[in-house]
Amino acid sequence: MASSSPKPDIPENDRRIAYSSGGVIYRIGAGGVEVAMIATNASQRWGLPKGHVRRGETAEDAAVREIAEETGLNGAVDHHLATIDYWFRAGSTRVHKYVDFFLVRYLSGGIVPQQAEVDDARWVPLDEAVQLASFEREREILQQVRKLLAGDKTPT
Repeated sequence: MASSSPKPDIPENDRRIAYSSGGVIYRIGAGGVEVAMIATNASQRWGLPKGHVRRGETAEDAAVREIAEETGLNGAVDHHLATIDYWFRAGSTRVHKYVDFFLVRYLSGGIVPQQAEVDDARWVPLDEAVQLASFEREREILQQVRKLLAGDKTPT
């Protein structure tokens, strides 16, 4: 995926870098592959669970922790899917954010949305999730997962 470069007109002290991690937690049932999606922004935005990587924490551990915090689901990382980056503004500061996404196999737990940050969380059939995702880069990641899991029909 294409990476954006720093904007030359932004003074160095008005920029910062942020690191987050998240994942596509999946399970395979009788109806096929399902992934957990979260809704934010008054349930107007659907996406993948993700959040800040804490000091001393690996990206993989952060992904598993954030998924558990935001959805109530526990999983294990299968492998790294992609690193995306984008710019956004936080007050007068431009932030260059990097997000690592992992494929995470569902192990246990029931969906319980994190009340402080998440409006809704649910299992969604993978094909529907591709359409539901609000951000193009997350749709691309979900399409990648669809290709990776196309041959795996074993229920979890």
